[in-house]
Amino acid sequence: MKYIEKNTKKIEVILMNTFTKKLKGLMFKKEPIKEAYLFENTNGIHTFFMKQNIDVLYLDKNYKILKVTNNLKPWKVLLPQKKVKHTIELPTNLATFIEGEILTIKEK
Repeated sequence: MKYIEKNTKKIEVILMNTFTKKLKGLMFKKEPIKEAYLFENTNGIHTFFMKQNIDVLYLDKNYKILKVTNNLKPWKVLLPQKKVKHTIELPTNLATFIEGEILTIKEK
């Protein structure tokens, strides 16, 4: 299991590393999101067909947070961002992340 540790809290990371996983993402997911979803090599997202709001972290190639979007509602598009290499989608208010912070994804 991969995870991010934030304020002594371990947040499980689900790797979205195939075309199908990236395409479907969190669409149609009815149960509450509890994990962080890492979309590698993805610099823009949409929330079409999603049932809940999410927070989004935009990361560079070193997993440094370049931008944070909180409480993004369904049916929105976040266009590709310059310098962004990866994105993470996670439940709103799961943890507070700030721009400039470098994430370390650990293996359990």
